[in-house]
Amino acid sequence: MITLSKILDEIQNYLPGCNTRLVEKAYEWAARIHEGQVRKSGEPYLSHPIEVAYILTQMKLDLPTIAAGLLHDAVEDSQISIDEIKKEFGEEVAFIVDGVTKLKTFPGSVDKITKQAENLRKIILAMSKDLRVILVKLADRLHNMRTLKYQSEHKRQKIAKETLEIYAPLAGRLGIDWIKCELEDLSFKYLYPEE
Repeated sequence: MITLSKILDEIQNYLPGCNTRLVEKAYEWAARIHEGQVRKSGEPYLSHPIEVAYILTQMKLDLPTIAAGLLHDAVEDSQISIDEIKKEFGEEVAFIVDGVTKLKTFPGSVDKITKQAENLRKIILAMSKDLRVILVKLADRLHNMRTLKYQSEHKRQKIAKETLEIYAPLAGRLGIDWIKCELEDLSFKYLYPEE
């Protein structure tokens, strides 16, 4: 599992000398919020926001985005409100967390998603007033795809199809080819295991 110190070291590599207190505080909050929660893999739930934050450091993103990555499930998984996040972490972090929360799921069946994939990609881009919302969502999806094997077969198929048709092309449009390629590879693994 990635540790907070690894994230902080990574940040210092591309933002030398910066004050990382915002990220450290977000980590402390995430640890409290997700205490006792376990992922289907059996890992502590905290491993997910930490992995998301680490992926964001690999993209060399700013501190508010990394803090938002650590807190991206806070509103959905606890009694914490966006207003509380705004009060503790500022408008920027709250805006990103709120945007990611609103992009959580798409209504409708997988078949509808297939027919509307291009429109959904455009809607996601248009909805996001701040590109960092999409970057956190891509990091979230990437880590979820890396641990997809712990989901049911039906859920694996649904998530892999959604990823292949919406998130991988979105990463490609944004020029993040390493995420696009990994999302495609992971999706193909579940959609076409024999090939």
